[in-house]
Amino acid sequence: ADYSQDEKALLGACDCSQIVKPSGVHLKLVLRFQDFGKAMFKPMRQRREEETPEDFFYFVDFQRHNAEIAAFHLDRILDFRRVPPTVGRLINVTKEILEVTKNEVLQSVFFISPANNVCFFAKCPYMCKTEYAVCGNPHLLEGSLSAFLPSLNLAPRLSIPNPWIRSYSFDGKEEWEVNPLYCDTVREIYPYSNGNRLLNIIDMAIFDFLIGNMDRHHYEMFTKFGDDGFLLHLDNARGFGRHSHDETSILAPLSQCCIIKRSTLLRLQLLAEPEYLLSDVMRESLLQDQLAPVLTEPHLLALDRRLQLILKAVRKCIDTHGEAKVVANDTTPAQALAPEREKLST
Repeated sequence: ADYSQDEKALLGACDCSQIVKPSGVHLKLVLRFQDFGKAMFKPMRQRREEETPEDFFYFVDFQRHNAEIAAFHLDRILDFRRVPPTVGRLINVTKEILEVTKNEVLQSVFFISPANNVCFFAKCPYMCKTEYAVCGNPHLLEGSLSAFLPSLNLAPRLSIPNPWIRSYSFDGKEEWEVNPLYCDTVREIYPYSNGNRLLNIIDMAIFDFLIGNMDRHHYEMFTKFGDDGFLLHLDNARGFGRHSHDETSILAPLSQCCIIKRSTLLRLQLLAEPEYLLSDVMRESLLQDQLAPVLTEPHLLALDRRLQLILKAVRKCIDTHGEAKVVANDTTPAQALAPEREKLST
């Protein structure tokens, strides 16, 4: 067990600027297994039935382990498959972290609480103090484990600012928040001026709206696939905070650009059908996880409500601009596939 790269960057222990943007407000660890596999561990910070307080800004919100798990399942159901595999586990913080770590700093932040629970916190500039510690019960602690991406040497990747980045200040606003024609500006900038990058940004916005994640300041891409590669949907722990609120500003890329992949739209329409209802499919999928139930019922029902809002936004775009301009045909017609199948069979 060890600190993750962003905690190490904050401690000056490594130059991790090419890997992550240090945040300084979250506690996460890297767990290495006996078979040399690695996973990112995020501990439980908020109970499933708790909603994020209304007065919390998105940039001081909690990180939720169950949001990471649920985001992976939703990403598969939407057929994006851009979230690394993530599962829930019960970790013995004494045997599986304290007694195996060789990091003296990590060892030094363990303590026994007044309730005789084993707790630990992180060394960082802002919220990493004993009052923000996480505690076992007395040793067992829920958390999410996300599979590590290949090393940068094997699979180089870039971190790119989201064109619809938020201000991250208490009173500031970005241009997209005040200019309804902002997408026209984005379309003039390479690589959003051609290819499928903008369509992938809109996929990401749809995904974030469904989980309620306002914290998508950057996105990452593998460099191997060039400018038309897919976006990685990493770090989803600020999703599923408030089931009672739908943050429609997350959908700004869709509502301002009025374009969507046909494959994405078809999948969304399918998941709005009574026999394939998104909440039902998610509920069934999440039952496979060891920490089930991962989401409370209100969060599952919120997915159906938000899906209808996405489809409503698409219909409004089609009414204004016409289906030919709004729905980008990224699906290959069956007739075009026939010759390829014939070649393969011979």
